[in-house]
Formats: sequence, structure tokens, C-alpha cells
Amino acid sequence: MARTVDHAARATRSDAFVDAAQRLIQTKGYERMSIQDVLDEAGASRGALYHYFDSKEALLQAVVERMTDGALASVAPIVDDPTIPAPEKLRRVFDGIAQFKLARTELLMGLLQTWLSDDNALVRERFGRGLVTTLGPRLAKILAQGKAEGAFAVEDPDAVARVLVSLLWAANQTAGSLYVARRENTISYERTEATLASFWSAFERILGVPEGSVFDFDRAVIRQWFG
Repeated sequence: MARTVDHAARATRSDAFVDAAQRLIQTKGYERMSIQDVLDEAGASRGALYHYFDSKEALLQAVVERMTDGALASVAPIVDDPTIPAPEKLRRVFDGIAQFKLARTELLMGLLQTWLSDDNALVRERFGRGLVTTLGPRLAKILAQGKAEGAFAVEDPDAVARVLVSLLWAANQTAGSLYVARRENTISYERTEATLASFWSAFERILGVPEGSVFDFDRAVIRQWFG
């Protein structure tokens, strides 16, 4: 008889390890977290862990993917609401993702320097590719709505969405590097602000809208993070 797989139980056991890793990253940071720490925190054996995750890097990827999935789920009602005009919808989606991340500052700080390290380049590459399939269709849906409304000057919403995902990914990577540089005092705040503002300008140029008409570059929030 073929062996049946209890997918719900499997997901629950896998989630327990991700829960443990997330708590440890928030309290110790990823670099100081060991596999043994995860086993102790989860109350599990090494064999059980490696049944789901073959490395510490795989746990890192799972934690980051969980955070991304949560952010996208939090803005899904906005994407699906037909009563919201596309420019406002896009602005609210970006703001919602930013607020989701802001509410998880401790986790982000525990991940930041590790995430940017050369050792995790492959994890970052995989994650970046994944964004095209997770965030891309949501943005394409908003862009198609904006094209129909005459709000966005985009010929191919799907293609432009891929470009926006790539630009957003680059913006996040740059923001992480700038945060570290600011903590090390190797870049001025003014230069940091100008660099981040250039991304928002690029977003609006791609959409074919006047600068500042879709995205509000909130300098107070930037100062909160990078000041």
C-alpha cells in the first residue's frame, strides 16, 4: 500500500523549526545562532530538523520567505479591492509592505548584515527570483487596472511589473547596505536620502506619471530608519 503523507502535520513540524529560528534571530542574530540553538529551542532532534532543512542557510531562506508571504498576504485585500483607483492602490500596497516590515524591526535587524553577506548570495538570488512569481502578478494586476483607467502609461502590465519587481528588489538591497553604512558612519544622511529618493522617482518614471503623484517619499520615515 502506498504511504500517505500528512501534509498538515508536515507543515506544522516544519513551521516549528522556522518559529524557533525566527525567535533566535530576533534575540541573538543569525550569525550567533547555531543549529544546536534551533534544536534546543524547538525541542527536536538533528535528524528531524534535517528532514525539512538541509542547512542553516535553508532556515534563513524559510524565515525570509515567511516574512515576505506575510507582507503580501497583508496587502492582498487592497490588491483585490475593485473600488480603489490604481494609483492609490499601488501606494497603499507599498505603504502596507513598509509598515509590515516596520512592525518587525527586531527580526530585520537580526537578519540584515547576514542577508547582505557574500556567503548568502545564492539565497538572495533565489529569493529575488521568487519575488517575480509572488509579487509580480499582484503588481501586474494593479498596472492593468491603471492602464484601463488611463492612470499609468504602460503598454504591457506584465512586463512592466517584472521591471518594477526588479527595481524594488534593488531598492531593498540598497536600503540594507545604506543602513549598515549609516551605522558605521561611512555615508552621510543627505547622500542616503538622495539615493533612496532616486528609486521612488524611477518608479514613477516607469509608470509615466508626474513625480510625487503616486508615491509620497516620506522623509520622516527615512529619518527614523537612517537618521
